[in-house]
Amino acid sequence: MKKVFVVGVIILLGGFGFFKNIYADPHIGQQNVRDNELPSWSDGNTRQRILEFVHNAIMEGNAGFIPEQDRIAVFDNDGTLWSEQPLYFQFMFVLDRVKELAPQHPDWKTKEPFKSVIAGDLKTALASGEKGLAAMLAATSAGMTTDEYTQLVKTWIATAVHPVTKKHYNEMIFQPMLELLQLLRTNGFQTFIVSGGETDFMRAWATDAYGIPPQQIVGSTLKTKFEIVNGKPVIRRLPQLNFVDDKAGKPVGIQQYIGKKPVFAAGNSDGDYEMLQWTSSNTLPHLGIIVHHTDAQREFAYDRKSHIGQLAKGLDSAARYGWQLVDMKNDWKTIYP
Repeated sequence: MKKVFVVGVIILLGGFGFFKNIYADPHIGQQNVRDNELPSWSDGNTRQRILEFVHNAIMEGNAGFIPEQDRIAVFDNDGTLWSEQPLYFQFMFVLDRVKELAPQHPDWKTKEPFKSVIAGDLKTALASGEKGLAAMLAATSAGMTTDEYTQLVKTWIATAVHPVTKKHYNEMIFQPMLELLQLLRTNGFQTFIVSGGETDFMRAWATDAYGIPPQQIVGSTLKTKFEIVNGKPVIRRLPQLNFVDDKAGKPVGIQQYIGKKPVFAAGNSDGDYEMLQWTSSNTLPHLGIIVHHTDAQREFAYDRKSHIGQLAKGLDSAARYGWQLVDMKNDWKTIYP
């Protein structure tokens, strides 16, 4: 009887020691939780590095701890949160608008880039670059109120289909990135979109797609003005660019609209290079990731020579800055929801 009692005490004390260790070491007992996080990500260095960064950020006293008010995470949109080939999706929207409005503008038949769009010569239309896109954007939506434009974009998103996948464009968001956004928000991060795309275009659908509210979307903008129409106040879009949120414009947009340097940044192209640099200059713990499009079967494969989403400087500088390359083919179990 005495022997049984001694063995029981030993087992009890051993059990007590086990539970004591769980509470003493915050890493013990977290593994089961981590196994359920980022389920669409393959278990490997990329997934583990992201999870370590996020979990260290919330552990006070840990070297990787980040005060909650400083947990600012910024995401590019095109090619980072959803696909972008063969053209930026807002460009597809603008092209559809040019074709729709062409009968009302006979002068477009001889005016570039409208002439090439109407003729189906997208190569020449694309050669007009940012200037040509701005001209088409202004011509197809300037003069509208912001409410009218929002409804126009919502209708297009609900009906237009991608020329290759035949999916609606908002069905081509990346499931692994949705999980990453949710993981960050669950752990006290504020998530922002910082994109070269137009702010009003993204605000029309991005909240439903990503759970990011309109006030946390930073993008390129047209100039606008306040008016009273039939006794009601409206904001009207003008045919002039106000701000281009791309490349070196992204850190400027972050400072102007967010007011804090991010600790986490996600991009996919050299258009995000300066945003990643800005994030990497933060004295707090930080992480930058680059979505590398390597999956020609499930999505698209492209980088250095692509006409859309070119990635060269980012590949060359990733090791220098400690940016994590996300290999879409190997790091993601699935692409779309």
